This record gives sequence, structure tokens and C-alpha cells, in this order.
Amino acid sequence: MSVHIHVDGRRVPVPEGISLAAALVGSGHWTFRRHAVSGRPRGPFCGMGVCFECELTVDGQPGVRACLAHVRDGMRVETCPPTDPDDPSGGDVLAAAPGAGTTEEGRGV
Repeated sequence: MSVHIHVDGRRVPVPEGISLAAALVGSGHWTFRRHAVSGRPRGPFCGMGVCFECELTVDGQPGVRACLAHVRDGMRVETCPPTDPDDPSGGDVLAAAPGAGTTEEGRGV
């Protein structure tokens, strides 16, 4: 079953019961906010609420960690606007921690 959330004013169908971060990434949205100093795009990193990289505004409340919040029907999500209006991706990037997805021995998990 799916629910609908509103991301920056756009209605998006997402699977019920998943995290907000998973819903956004699943719908192709990787940039959740911009770095306060550099303005570079920021998005999900640790996926467990430790790094604060996935903070965004949910239902008017800023600082919600998307990896810890679960979607609910009608949820209103505000991310950051693209820095370049001619760039439809908004500068979306995929970043992973060094060694992410590997074991101590360097083998994939």
C-alpha cells in the first residue's frame, strides 16, 4: 500500500511504513539540505540518526532527521532549493563514507 507525501509542494506516492529518507531517495531526491558554510548539497549519510546530514523540515518543524522519521499520508516535507535554477537535479549527489559497504578486511558486505 502507498501513501502520499508532499515534497516541496509536489505530491509524491511512496510505500507505506518506510523512512522518510528512503522515500525521498526512492523518488530520486538526494539533496535534503545545503551546508551552512559552503552551500554544497547534503543528504543521507549514516542512515541511523547519528550524522544529522538528512535534516529537513517536516510539517513546519525544522531539524527533522529523515532517516528516523516514518512517512505518513499527507506529510509535508521541505528540502533546500537548487542553487542553480538551470540545473534540474539541484546538484544532487550520492556520497558514502570511506569504506562504507565493506568489512574491516575490506570485503563487501
